[in-house]
Amino acid sequence: MSVKWSTATRLRFDTLVEGVISALPAQLHALLEESPLIVEDAPTDEFMHSLGMDPHEEDLCGLHTGLSITERGVPESGQLPDRIQIFRRAILDAAGGWDPWVDDGGESRGGDAAVMREIRITILHEIGHHFGLNETDLERLGYG
Repeated sequence: MSVKWSTATRLRFDTLVEGVISALPAQLHALLEESPLIVEDAPTDEFMHSLGMDPHEEDLCGLHTGLSITERGVPESGQLPDRIQIFRRAILDAAGGWDPWVDDGGESRGGDAAVMREIRITILHEIGHHFGLNETDLERLGYG
């Protein structure tokens, strides 16, 4: 899905991000104060390659960078803070786009509610990594 990321389109997406964040529990707000949430259009091809991913075959909705709290100790106290990145294009693709539609299986896709749901899943997925959850744990919780 190709979307032109105009200022208005970015604002539409970012407004949904703000809505998702405001609905998160207060404990997670505190975490996001310590670990910045960075919203970008898409990762570069070089960045995807550095993660061992093929940018033409795979999408990346989000990424947690840093050590999970289960891996931290005194030696890591001087490191830069964790950060969470989310990527507009992949999240919008996963949601089904801006316009609502129904797939062949009768499932509703697309629209602001679907985009918000994917934003929430992505943010909670990356926060889960911060707390030491792996992909299997996150899948079991519905954030895979």
